[in-house]
Amino acid sequence: MLRTLVIRDFVIVDAIELELASGFSVFTGETGAGKSILIDALTLALGGRADASVVREGAVKADVAAEFTIHADSPALLWLEENSYTSEDGDVLLRRVVDASGRSKAFINGASATIGQLRDLGELLVDIHGQHAHQSLLKSEAQRILLDTQAGLLVDTNTVAVAYKNWRATAKRREEFEHNAKSVLIERERLEWQVGELEKLAAKPGEWLEISSEHSRLSHAASLIEGAQQSLTALSESDASPILSQIVSIEQKLGKLLDIDDKLKPVLEALEPARIQLQEAVYALNDYLGRIELDPQRLREVDARMEALHSAARKFHVTPDELPNEYTRLLEQLQQLADATDLDALRAQEEKLKADYLVQAKKLSQARTKAAAVLSKAVTAAMQELSMAGGSFVVALQPAEPGLHGLEQIEFLVAGHAGTTPRSLAKVASGGELARIALAISVIASSATATPTLIFDEVDSGIGGGVAEVVGRLLKRLGQDRQVLCVTHLPQVASQAARHFQVSKGLHANGKTVSRILPLDVAARVEEIARMLGGLEITATTRKHARELLAS
Repeated sequence: MLRTLVIRDFVIVDAIELELASGFSVFTGETGAGKSILIDALTLALGGRADASVVREGAVKADVAAEFTIHADSPALLWLEENSYTSEDGDVLLRRVVDASGRSKAFINGASATIGQLRDLGELLVDIHGQHAHQSLLKSEAQRILLDTQAGLLVDTNTVAVAYKNWRATAKRREEFEHNAKSVLIERERLEWQVGELEKLAAKPGEWLEISSEHSRLSHAASLIEGAQQSLTALSESDASPILSQIVSIEQKLGKLLDIDDKLKPVLEALEPARIQLQEAVYALNDYLGRIELDPQRLREVDARMEALHSAARKFHVTPDELPNEYTRLLEQLQQLADATDLDALRAQEEKLKADYLVQAKKLSQARTKAAAVLSKAVTAAMQELSMAGGSFVVALQPAEPGLHGLEQIEFLVAGHAGTTPRSLAKVASGGELARIALAISVIASSATATPTLIFDEVDSGIGGGVAEVVGRLLKRLGQDRQVLCVTHLPQVASQAARHFQVSKGLHANGKTVSRILPLDVAARVEEIARMLGGLEITATTRKHARELLAS
């Protein structure tokens, strides 16, 4: 539940720190005092839209912080854990700061957050019913959302929407193919020719590097053989004095002199590895000359292969070593085009996706039918309490063409009196009746949700007298299980609350108009209820009536 709300420099509020509790609380005050500022400020903290107009005139920024207590089994706690925003005490603090230029920052438990995250978490913590809820209730889309939300069918509606989009996307592809069949076939033939050319070439990954190296080796074979043979001769086969023989001779001479002067030993030790390395070089040159040979035929073959690779690379506007990748890319394009232009396969896929959609949509229709009966019965019962005896409320499911939201259109029908046929809510309900029906639906829908804090912003407008007292009892009953906050102008509603806050407006020392919210004790409540009953002049009679309302 909402425990504290701190508002600073918001519209006409300079600083308010509000302590709240569970149960039913009301906010009252003169017209224009800013009763709805509480809701507007909380909406901002819950991720609502913001601009520079919310910053109090002359202030640098508006700052709103809302602290909630959450239970261990709350979906909000799971959300916090999944998004790494948990706190040590298990509570959650939402904060929103808007500067004078309209830029805003959001925080969850002191850590930076996005506006979307505030909104997602806020939906798990607070459910706000605005004073214009009865106006949106006239719209078909709002009626569908209300039924699906109240019945817990939002996941099902999303599943149906995804199935519908998949079906229609495939249908569109099939229609586009049928419309553009000629150009698609031309493109397919072009790709088939290109893939065929590269298949015949059969370029392999790394082939260009290997064949370039082989070509270089073959084209310089004579020079390689001549140079290797000359080197081998100089090392070990020369008629004069080969290098290796000279090294051996020097070692022998120094070996004899070593007995005379052992200082020659380091020289002899340095010559030995040199002789060994030269001997290894001789072995390697012999092996090399044994393998290399002049091969004009292979050189011609390699020349032809390189020319073929070069030619294909120019044709496809790539380098020779990129030809294998180009083949893979074109083959994938051809496969995709083949899949997309297989009309029979497209039609089969379209029919399958349509069947999948219909299965999900019919399942949703069945769930909606059950939920509609439950909501119809509950709202009809509430209408009897709200001075609409004999009236009835019907959630009608009108068959419609398959669409994003299912196979039916949701329509709320109402009969204001016994014996009359229910007709469209937008056509038959008066302003007062519409307000009462909207309130009944709000209370019933709220009872079906797990949201811990419910806020009603003047949803009781358009009603009065005994009906207002019933409304107060309904909200009080709802407050037994939830935290219910209500902005109201009706004394019959205000008197039912466990806690009462008064909103007032006055002049600050600097001449600016500011709004205040104060908790009322018993005596102050009598005065406020009397004001609501009697207007500007409060008499002993109105005070007596106020005490009677509070006592009841």
